[in-house]
Amino acid sequence: MVGQRGGGAWRRSLGVMAGSAAVAMVVAACGGSSDSQETESGGDDSAATSEIRNAGVIVHAQNGEPATLDPARAEQGEKGEAFIDNVYERLLEVGPDGPDLLPSLATEVPTQENGLVSDDRLTYTFPLREGVTFHDGSDFTAEDVVYSWERAMTMNLPEGQAAALVDSVESMTAVDDYTFEVTLIEPDASFLYSVVNNPVASIVSSESVEANGGVEADTPNEWMDTNMVGTGPYTFGEWKRGESLTMDVNDDYWGDPARAGVRWDITPEESSRVLALQAGDADIIDISPSNVSDVRENEGIAIFEGGLLLEPIHLGFNMRSDDLPSSDTIPSDFFADKKIRQAFNYAFDYDTYINSFLDGYGARYTAYIPQGVFGYDENAPIYEYDPEKATELLEQTEYWDSGFEVSVLVQSGEPEFEGVALLMKDGIEKLNPKFKVNVVNQAETQFDENLGADPVPFALWVKNADPGADPHQFFDPHQHPDGDWGSKHGMRDAYEDPDRIAELIDAGKGTVDPEERQAIYSELQQLLYEDPMWVYAAQEGLAFPYRTWLQDFTVNPLWRGPQYKYFGKE
Repeated sequence: MVGQRGGGAWRRSLGVMAGSAAVAMVVAACGGSSDSQETESGGDDSAATSEIRNAGVIVHAQNGEPATLDPARAEQGEKGEAFIDNVYERLLEVGPDGPDLLPSLATEVPTQENGLVSDDRLTYTFPLREGVTFHDGSDFTAEDVVYSWERAMTMNLPEGQAAALVDSVESMTAVDDYTFEVTLIEPDASFLYSVVNNPVASIVSSESVEANGGVEADTPNEWMDTNMVGTGPYTFGEWKRGESLTMDVNDDYWGDPARAGVRWDITPEESSRVLALQAGDADIIDISPSNVSDVRENEGIAIFEGGLLLEPIHLGFNMRSDDLPSSDTIPSDFFADKKIRQAFNYAFDYDTYINSFLDGYGARYTAYIPQGVFGYDENAPIYEYDPEKATELLEQTEYWDSGFEVSVLVQSGEPEFEGVALLMKDGIEKLNPKFKVNVVNQAETQFDENLGADPVPFALWVKNADPGADPHQFFDPHQHPDGDWGSKHGMRDAYEDPDRIAELIDAGKGTVDPEERQAIYSELQQLLYEDPMWVYAAQEGLAFPYRTWLQDFTVNPLWRGPQYKYFGKE
C-alpha cells in the first residue's frame, strides 16, 4: 500500500550496482531532480517575506549536531555524515538524479568493460584526478587515498565504520601518483557503493593529520573531531557547539564551484525550525512528515517531495539481553519464539501509521529491501494488520495466560519513531489486558549508547536503517546471523535455519549476474517474512520544506543529507 504522498515512479539504472551487468528496472518512488515534485502555495500573509535573508548563505535548521567531524569516527546515520559529505570527497559519488555512481576524485567508475576491474573481480583500479589540492594547499595524490583508508583501518574505532574497509580490503597500493589500486578479500558486488562511497572512505589531508596528532591504533584523533581538511567544494568554517556549524565556498575547488556558503543552525525544537522557515531566517528545515502541513500553505515556501527515503523505519527484536528494564517481566529469550515475533507483526496497524504519523508520506516495503533498491520484489509477502491472527499465535504460547510486560526504546524528538512504538503498544495491549508495552524515550546520546551496547539493554527498539543503494548494505549488518546486529541480538539462536540465511546473504554479496542475485534476494525475503527479526513499519517519504528563493533545490534519497553544491541562493 502506498500512501497519499511519496508515490510516483522512479527508473533506476543498476549497471554499476550489479557489477558488469547493466540492469534497469522501474520501481516505486524515489527522487532525483527530474522526477521530484515541488509544491508551492501562498495564502498566509503573516508568513510572507519577499526579502532574501542571509544572502549568500544557505541556512539549514537542523534537529541536532554531529558527534564528530572525523570520517574515520562518524557513525552511520548520525549528523556528522551529512556534513562530511560536503567538505570531504571520495573516489566516487552519487549525483542528484539517481543511483548511478559518478567519478569524483577518480576520473572513471571501474567496471570490467573498461578494464578497471580484474577478471576475478578482486582488483579495482582507480585513475585519479590531477591538479586537485586539499584545503591546506597540499597536492592530492594516490598516496593520500592509501593514507586515508589505512588510517581508518588502523584506528578501527567501534563507533566508526572502518569495518567496511577492514572486512573488504586485502591490500592497496599507489601504483603511481595518480593511480590507486585495491584488491578485495573476496568478490563483492556491493563494493563500490558500500565501501568506496562510504564516508569512512573520505580522503583526508595526510599533511594536516600528521601535523595534528597523526594516527594511533584504536585511538581517536581529537583534532580531527573538530577540524576538517578535505578537497570538497566547501571548506570547514567553525563549529559553535549547540549553536551552529558553517561551511565556506572553496574558491580553489577543482570542479564547478559551490554557489553559496552554508550554515547549520542547531534547532532541536521542531516548532522553532518551522518558525524560522516561515520568517525566512532558515532556508531549509528538518521536519517530521506529520508536520509538513504546518508550512504547506505558507507563501514563499515550497515542499520538495522526492519519493521515498532508503531508510526503512522498523521495530527490532532482541533475543539475548539479560539486562532489561526492571519493569520488564519477559525472559531474555522471549522473542526467540518465532510465533511471538510474527504476532507482533500482525498486531501493528501499518495503514494508520502511514496515513497518520507519516501524514501519507510513506509506503510499505518487503522484508528488508526498500523500494528503489535492487532486489525489491513488489510481489514478496508482507504482513498486514490482523489482530485475530496475532491473538491466535499468542494463544499458542504460555504468555497468553500469564501475561507479560516489555519496554520499547525510542529516541526523543523523533515523532515518526515514537509513532511506531505507540501503535505497537496499542496493538498488543488490545489483544489481552495482561499484556503491557512501555514506551521509553531517551535523548539521542543515551539512545545511541544503549543501541550500540552488547548486549542491548532493551528487548525492543525503533530505528531507521541507514541508506544504501545495494541490498547487501541492508542484509549483512541487520539480518545476517553473524553480522553486527545479528551477534548482538542473538539471531543465530532465534532463526529456524540460520545457516541458510547466512548462506544466501553471503551469496548475494558475491553474485554479479542480476537474475541470479534477484533469485537469491527473493528467497531471502520469503524466509525473513516467515522468520521475522523486524516489524517493517514503513518506508518514509521524502519531504523537505524550503524557501522558494533557493535555486535548483534537490535531494537524492541516496544522499545522507543535502548536497548544497547543486543549488544556490540569490
